Amino acid sequence: MAVDYIVIVVYLAGMLAMGWWGMRRAKSKSEFLVAGRRLGPGMYSGTMAAIVLGGASTIGGVGLGYQYGLSGAWMVFTIGLGLLALSVFFSARIARLKVYTVSEMLDLRYGGRAGVISGVVMWAYTLMLAVTSTIAYATIFDVLFDMNRTLAIVLGGSIVVAYSTLGGMWSITLTDMVQFVVKTIGVLLLLLPIAVVKAGGFGEMRAQLPTEYFDPLGIGGETIFTYVLIYTFGMLIGQDIWQRVFTAGSDRTAKWGGTVAGTYCLAYAVAGAVIGTAAKVLYPDLANADDAFATIVRDELPMGVRGLVLAAALAAVMSTSSGALIACATVANNDIWARLRGVIRPSDEVHDEVRGNRVFILVMGVGVIGTAIALNNVVEALTVAYNLLVGGLLVPILGGLLWKRGTAQGALAAVVVGGGAVIGLMAAHGILANQPIYYGLLASLAAYLVVSLATRPTDAAVLAAWRERLAGRDPEPVSETVPAPQ
Repeated sequence: MAVDYIVIVVYLAGMLAMGWWGMRRAKSKSEFLVAGRRLGPGMYSGTMAAIVLGGASTIGGVGLGYQYGLSGAWMVFTIGLGLLALSVFFSARIARLKVYTVSEMLDLRYGGRAGVISGVVMWAYTLMLAVTSTIAYATIFDVLFDMNRTLAIVLGGSIVVAYSTLGGMWSITLTDMVQFVVKTIGVLLLLLPIAVVKAGGFGEMRAQLPTEYFDPLGIGGETIFTYVLIYTFGMLIGQDIWQRVFTAGSDRTAKWGGTVAGTYCLAYAVAGAVIGTAAKVLYPDLANADDAFATIVRDELPMGVRGLVLAAALAAVMSTSSGALIACATVANNDIWARLRGVIRPSDEVHDEVRGNRVFILVMGVGVIGTAIALNNVVEALTVAYNLLVGGLLVPILGGLLWKRGTAQGALAAVVVGGGAVIGLMAAHGILANQPIYYGLLASLAAYLVVSLATRPTDAAVLAAWRERLAGRDPEPVSETVPAPQ
């Protein structure tokens, strides 16, 4: 295992070094939060794929393959479909808005304060997303070092918080690009073929497993439909995803770079399911399906390769964790604290925006680590996050982009009614039930339509300004630049 340890340690040290390098580039709010809005297609595609393919997509995707066979690909497959839909239909318009958060988009579109409550909902989503990614460190470090759960979470979480705080989106972009390469090599080019060969090839896998393991719809139509509602629609509106769209250097980069990333996700989904299916042949009696990834890596891969594949799993977790962390801090600072500060203590004084965002990343990071230590169930935490996001925010966001008759009052009603319905139904039927997202989304849509039609249309001047931003003719306000570190 010595070689494996060296691979992991070098990888973690490299992440911290890139955080330090990114700090020297983050001189303004735009540089710190959205990498100066100037990523090219190659880097944009790699970092977008990295953030959406996290620990749930890697460890969880293999686990679903172990449990259901090839149809276990559907969870990650719907993530890829969502990213494709976002890239083809919405990303160019989103990038032209030149905002930092989803709530700022709502304020621009509706000319009201719909963004205040939406900011709280989005903050809760990004916080829980960061927590679920951070919990996953415990599984990986347990395989690597037989490490105590709490210590593993603190170690992994601290590294992500450190490089995210130092360089913001520049550091996260650089580390995500490395993580994308490591995941591609570790999972697609190494683990996938080795797992299939060790299981005896596809012919042996078919002979050893029930027929339903090779049924594309074996996981069930209702489950697939729920995945579409939660993950495909979730990709369209999440702050962590939009914040990456904001980094694109052009409309073309946002559209075609995202399309490449979405296609990559589809291939990754199939790979995870195949690896899980192979693991079922090799280890038919695992107590927990999510242990399939760690077991096959530990027992079947040669030294050195094992370290690289575990680094790939670590990369998957870190990319999602860091993206969710900066999204959480951006929303907390720009959508919640900035508004409260303006109400409590109105002031024209100039603030060091980079320093302020660094403080929020650090504070949110400590909170994420503490929450991850306290929680155990990753699936429930992730379900809460996506139910709140889709049930509360999908309708007002897509409505704002597609329906000019939507109003600020309708958007606010959709957020409150949809979010409240999701919370109430999760309490009544259980967090993992399908009813919360089904009926919460319907309640949000009904509230949006009824209240929008019952209230005065959005002011023509607000809609005119909105169209100017969508067309890219209204420039982004200049943010404060801070001196480069010496």
